[in-house]
Amino acid sequence: MSEGIPGRARVGVRDVAAAAGVSTQTVSRVINDHPHIRPETRDRVVAAMAELGYRVNNAARALGTATTRTIGVIASDTDLYGPAAGIGALERAARSAGRWIATAYADGADAASVAAAADHLLAQGVDGIVVVAPHTAALDALASADPGVPVVTLHARVEAADGTGEPDRGAAGAALAVEHLVDAGHRRIAQLAGPAAWLEAVARDVGAESALAARGLELTARWRGDWSAGSGSALAHEIAGALDADDGPTAVVVANDQMALGLISGLAQLGVSVPRDVSIVGFDDHPDAAFYLPSLTTVRLDVAGEAWRCVRVLLGDEHPPQPAAPQLVVRASTRPV
Repeated sequence: MSEGIPGRARVGVRDVAAAAGVSTQTVSRVINDHPHIRPETRDRVVAAMAELGYRVNNAARALGTATTRTIGVIASDTDLYGPAAGIGALERAARSAGRWIATAYADGADAASVAAAADHLLAQGVDGIVVVAPHTAALDALASADPGVPVVTLHARVEAADGTGEPDRGAAGAALAVEHLVDAGHRRIAQLAGPAAWLEAVARDVGAESALAARGLELTARWRGDWSAGSGSALAHEIAGALDADDGPTAVVVANDQMALGLISGLAQLGVSVPRDVSIVGFDDHPDAAFYLPSLTTVRLDVAGEAWRCVRVLLGDEHPPQPAAPQLVVRASTRPV
């Protein structure tokens, strides 16, 4: 058995103060970003901290500043690309703002699980909470818990009927997908939607329906999957049957790329060719979407910009930067009729 690596005594504030030739109060002010510290003094303290290997104790700092410089993240369904990409983007955005994230995983459909995750984060003294892949139950549970810190979702809710609130990027992206198909001559458009309990799925439903209504059209059919490629494949037989009808769809808008991948694969096994027999548009622009067969036309969201917006909101920015508008990436899975 290894004897391990010998430790060394923990470096404290007094050690840093002695090395930098300042008081312990000055070191504390540097650690806590006090605005009235001369730059040369700050540099000297920072250099001493680096030389001695001093690490800031966030718990101790919180006693004096009421902040741990940590942002809590409640995440669910992280085996899916969208939530996983969102967590990565939040980590990068927080680090850019000099913050860290603490992540608690929960069953997003279980209010008790979400409440427990929130309690865990609050016990760590997080300065705010971001909810990734929110279900309706998750936000209802947080609202009831009254966490006492700011709470934001990675993607905004659907815009209210009276026009107030932020426009939802998911709804706007779904509208882009529909408009692309209508402009290509499609008039019978169906949707493979996400689970109805997910706010993002609802937003994409609303976006597709609104874009069709604006062109005087309605959805030909709607099926619901669970975001997985497996659910897209499982629905392929039913969707193929709908395509055979005289009034069947000529295109399908799919709520994410993973379901689109499964649908394309399942249809191919049934002898249905994409895009010869049906055009398909996905959503998310998964890193592999360009390598699907055929390559997938899809909607790209500015996940990094959305994460940065969330972080700035939690830091008290009253006018946070907004993400870039959704982008349609046209590839081989769609064609004109």
